[in-house]
Amino acid sequence: MAELPIYSNFTSHLPGEETTSPHPHQVENAMWSEVTPAIASRPQLIHTSANMAARLDIDFDSLGDSAAQLFTGSRLMPGSTPYAMRYGGHQFGNWAGQLGDGRAIALGELNDSSGQHWVLQLKGAGPTPYSRQGDGFAVLRSSIREYLCSEAMYHLGIATTRSLSLCITGDTVPRDIFYDGNVTHEPGAILCRAANSFVRFGSFEIHAAHQEHDLLKSLADHVIRNDYPHLGTPSEAVYLKWFEEIVQRTALLIAEWQRVGFVHAVMNTDNMSILGQTIDYGPYGWLEEYDPGWTPNFIDQQGRRYSYGNQPSIGLWNLYRLANAILPLADNKPEPLKEILDTYDGIYDQAWKKTVANKLGLVDYAGTSEEHTLGDDLWQTMTQTPTDYTVFFTALAKTVNGNLSDVDAIYDTISESFYDSENVAIEVQNNYKKWLSRWSKRIAGQPAQETIKLMGATNPHFILRNYLSQQIIDQAEAGDYTLLDQASKWVQSPYTASDSEYQKIRPKWATTKPGCTMLTCSS
Repeated sequence: MAELPIYSNFTSHLPGEETTSPHPHQVENAMWSEVTPAIASRPQLIHTSANMAARLDIDFDSLGDSAAQLFTGSRLMPGSTPYAMRYGGHQFGNWAGQLGDGRAIALGELNDSSGQHWVLQLKGAGPTPYSRQGDGFAVLRSSIREYLCSEAMYHLGIATTRSLSLCITGDTVPRDIFYDGNVTHEPGAILCRAANSFVRFGSFEIHAAHQEHDLLKSLADHVIRNDYPHLGTPSEAVYLKWFEEIVQRTALLIAEWQRVGFVHAVMNTDNMSILGQTIDYGPYGWLEEYDPGWTPNFIDQQGRRYSYGNQPSIGLWNLYRLANAILPLADNKPEPLKEILDTYDGIYDQAWKKTVANKLGLVDYAGTSEEHTLGDDLWQTMTQTPTDYTVFFTALAKTVNGNLSDVDAIYDTISESFYDSENVAIEVQNNYKKWLSRWSKRIAGQPAQETIKLMGATNPHFILRNYLSQQIIDQAEAGDYTLLDQASKWVQSPYTASDSEYQKIRPKWATTKPGCTMLTCSS
C-alpha cells in the first residue's frame, strides 16, 4: 500500500476531546472529538475525481484494493487522527445549540504541489458525539448529489469544497426521505471530500454561546494563520480585517450563486464556510423556471426562508450572527463590526449589477441606470410565463450573430426557454419583444464576437439539474454507473454547448417524479 503524507494541523494545535466514544453528548471546552470510523462490510470504490486526485498527487491505481478501505475509514492512514468538529448554529433563524459533525469524520490534511493544505473528510462513515438522533451514515442518493455538485460548482468557477472519491459500503441504511413514516433501506455510501478548511460560522458561535472566549480566540488565530496569512499576525486590528474579508467573500460567493441560478436551500450558519466557499450540499437545486421564491427544500416550502431571491439577505443575516460571536475579539465594541457589515449590500449590489451586465453581454458596461433597468425589467418579464433561467441566456447568446433588428426572430429563438411556449399570452409575447428590442439596440454597436465571448463565459449551458441527478441515482442504485461517469465529464465543461437533452428545459415527466423537484435534508 502506498502511504499518503497525511498530518493533522487542526488536532495538534487546538484542544479536543480525546475519546473515541461515538455516543452523543454535550462537549465542553473542545473544538473536536476523536472518532473511530465504522468499518464498512464490503467497501468498493465506484468513482474518483481525477482533477482533485491529481491536485493532491493521489494515484488511486497504485492504492489498488486498499483505496476503498482507506477512503471509507475502514483502514486508517498512517499519521491520521480521525476527528469530528464541534460547532453550533442558527437553523432556519433559530439558535440550535450544539450541532457538530454528525456524520462527517476528518482524516487529516494533505498538501498539494503548491503547498496548499487540504483537509480530507469522510461523509457518512458512522456515528460521532454530534450525531444526535442521526446514525452517522449516508446513503448513495445524497452522496452522489454532493459528489457531483461540488465538482460542478468548481468547474463553474465558484468557490466550493471539493470531492475526491465516492465509495459504497456494502451496507444498507434506513431512511424516511419525506419524514412521513415510510422508511426504506437504501445502499450506504461514503464521500471523501476536501476543503482548505471545514470551519464554519457556527464554529465560532458555539464558543461564544458557552463563553469559551479563549477557545474562540485560538480558533480565530488558527484560521488566520492557516487560511488568511496575508493579513499578518493576529491582533484586534487584524481580526477586523479578517471579518472584512469574510464579508466580502460571502457577498461575492452569493452573487456567483445567483449568476448560475444555484439555490443552496439550507443556509444555516453551520453551513456557511469561514472561507467563503460553498459547503454542505443537501437539498440544493438550480433554477429551472425563473422564480425568486423557489426553493428545492421540501421542509422550507411554507416559509421559503432559503429561496433563490432570499439568498443575498440571508448571507447578511448570517454574517450578523458571526459578528455577534466574534465580538470579544473586537474588545466587545460592536461599532467597527457594524461598519464592516454595512459594506455588504454595496459589495453584493456592485457584483450583481456587473454580473447581470455580463449575462446580457454588455461589453462596454458603464453602470448607468438605463443598464440596470434593462436587467430589472428582464426579471419582471421572466416571471410572466415559466421561463428556464439557464436556457434563456444561452438562447439569447445565439441571436447575437443574427439580425438584431429582427425582434420576432430573436423571440422565436429565446422561446425555446419557455415551458409552455404554445400558450404564451399575447401581452406576455409583446412584453418580451419590447424588452428584446431594447436589449438588441443596446448591444448592436458592440463587436459580436466580444459579446458572444462575454456571454459564453458567464452563462453556463450545463447545470446539474435535479432530474438528471435522480436518473444517475436510479442507475447507480441498480449497480450501473454509466450515467455517473458521463455526468462527471459533463460537469467539467459547463460552458460548452452541445445538443444534449440536459442542456434543454426540464422534461414534463420530471415535474412530478420524486427527487426531481423537491428534496429533503435526509441523507
